[in-house]
Amino acid sequence: MLTTALCAVLSAAGLAIAVQTAYRRRYLRATRIAAVALLPVGLAMAGLVTLGRKIGTASADWAADLIFKPTVWLGFGVIGVSALLYGATRLIAARGGTDGEQPPAAVPGASSPALPVSSRPAPKRRAAGSGDSGLSDFADVEEILKRRGI
Repeated sequence: MLTTALCAVLSAAGLAIAVQTAYRRRYLRATRIAAVALLPVGLAMAGLVTLGRKIGTASADWAADLIFKPTVWLGFGVIGVSALLYGATRLIAARGGTDGEQPPAAVPGASSPALPVSSRPAPKRRAAGSGDSGLSDFADVEEILKRRGI
C-alpha cells in the first residue's frame, strides 16, 4: 500500500514537471517527461514493484546462505564436477575417441567394414554424352573436389 502511494506521488510530481515544461512551449520534451513520469504508477499497478522487492529479498537470502551454509558450497562443487566431466567428454570426442560404437558394416553380418569410410574409393562417374567434348579434364577436377567435400 505504501509502495503504491509512493509511486503515485512520484508520477504526480513528474506530470507536474511535464505540464510546466509544456507551458514553456517545449512540447516534445514535455511529452518525454510525461512518459517517464507515468512509469512508477504503471509498474505499481502491474505488480512489478512488489515482484522486484521479492526478487531482491530472495537474492539477499540466497547470498546469506551462500556464505553461511556448506551445502551450498558443495552444490557449486557438484556443478563444477559436472561441467568438467562434460568438457572432458567433448574433448575426447573432438580428438577422435569413440563411444564404443563401430561404423556400420559393409556387408550385413560382417564384424567391421573392409575399408574405413574415409579410404573407400568414390565410384567413377561419366559425364552425360560420353563423346569427348574437351571437358574431360574438368570432370576429373570436379570428381577430386567432390571427394574432398569442396
